[in-house]
Amino acid sequence: MASLYTNQSANIRKTWLLFTLFFGIVIGIGWIFGQVYNSPGILVFAVFFSSIMTITSYWYSDKIVLRMTHARPVTRENARELYNIVENLCITAGLPVPKIYIIDEPVPNAFATGRNPKHAVVAVTSGLMERLDRSELEGVIAHELAHIGNRDMLVSTVAIILVGFISLLADMFMRSLWWGRIGNQRNNNKNGGILILIGVALSILAPISAMLLQLAISRKREYLADATGALLTRYPEGLATALEKISRDPRPMRFASNTNSHLWFDDPFDHKPKKPFLHGLFLTHPPVEKRIAALRGMKV
Repeated sequence: MASLYTNQSANIRKTWLLFTLFFGIVIGIGWIFGQVYNSPGILVFAVFFSSIMTITSYWYSDKIVLRMTHARPVTRENARELYNIVENLCITAGLPVPKIYIIDEPVPNAFATGRNPKHAVVAVTSGLMERLDRSELEGVIAHELAHIGNRDMLVSTVAIILVGFISLLADMFMRSLWWGRIGNQRNNNKNGGILILIGVALSILAPISAMLLQLAISRKREYLADATGALLTRYPEGLATALEKISRDPRPMRFASNTNSHLWFDDPFDHKPKKPFLHGLFLTHPPVEKRIAALRGMKV
């Protein structure tokens, strides 16, 4: 499986390049706000607090998501086919067998989470087990194991936390500006006014830019997991037909939310066949049609 990850090293480097921009945005916002408030400690606080939030959320992300989705653990005895598929693919992938969960949800879908391959989790809905045949189920599980092998949980979890923290900083600044509490602390010259204007602009644009970066990272990880999963099973068509079946189900998911939508194999809120271009910028997953086309264009 290591060779599969090596073949995708260029995509991984690009993703991490995007990921480092998050920290650049945090540092930039902290510096500007520190200048406006005439308090360099704000920059230190921004970097320190964002790091603490990232580490804490990463460590407990699996428990939080499993509780949100009402997932229940299964064993070989009560889900033999699912357990065997996961175990066989893990042997091929050279990965530890993750904890396996089932979500009592009729809509077919799945996700992987956890802080590293040794503490990973794969969860599938009951609808996925009922709707897919074995080759399709193998394709979906291979996709989720690819997320584990590619260390996507770290990237997605930290990205979400940083987006939230950037939005929090922007909101704090705008509230302070609204109530006029920075008036006595800013410089009494034209530079102070310029910095305030820059701060306002950052407060508006930074959360949007950070969210777009997060979504770009998420979409890249989905393409990468599709390709790696298809190489793992040596049967891209199984994953492609699974995507077709899952994307055609129009029912809403009971346990999906905006906070966990990026984790699912298929976007739980994406049921419309056509969307405007600008809406596509805010999707957590690439369009299903493009994912299927890429899979069917693979040679394995």
